[in-house]
Amino acid sequence: MADLFSAQWMNRFQTEWNNESELADALAKIGFNSTIAYGIDGEDAPRGVLVIEGGKAVKSGAYAGEEVNWDLRASEESWNKWIEKGLGMMGLGMAYTTRKLKFEVGDYGAMIKDPRMAGPFIKSFTVMGRV
Repeated sequence: MADLFSAQWMNRFQTEWNNESELADALAKIGFNSTIAYGIDGEDAPRGVLVIEGGKAVKSGAYAGEEVNWDLRASEESWNKWIEKGLGMMGLGMAYTTRKLKFEVGDYGAMIKDPRMAGPFIKSFTVMGRV
């Protein structure tokens, strides 16, 4: 298995993202465009990046200094737990309030209040489990 959020891991995540209608199609309906970075809490920079255009992942790889709309950080242990078991709405709320999941960039409050975004965000953790 590729290292978490490495270029190889992110490329597989891109494929799985686009294969999941509850994620890609749902975000396409709202014209979601974003550059999302993923990384380990405490590291200087994120490890991987995913570029979304019209709900579809169009580019992925190792983070290379791109400007991002979202930068999600957690411990490697937490990421692995969520990837293995998924993350529901209540778990997401707990992860955020206990600072296990940090939004270095991005507005958690705005995202979670919009069910058109919150549902796909939760689904992205399930999709990570397929990588």
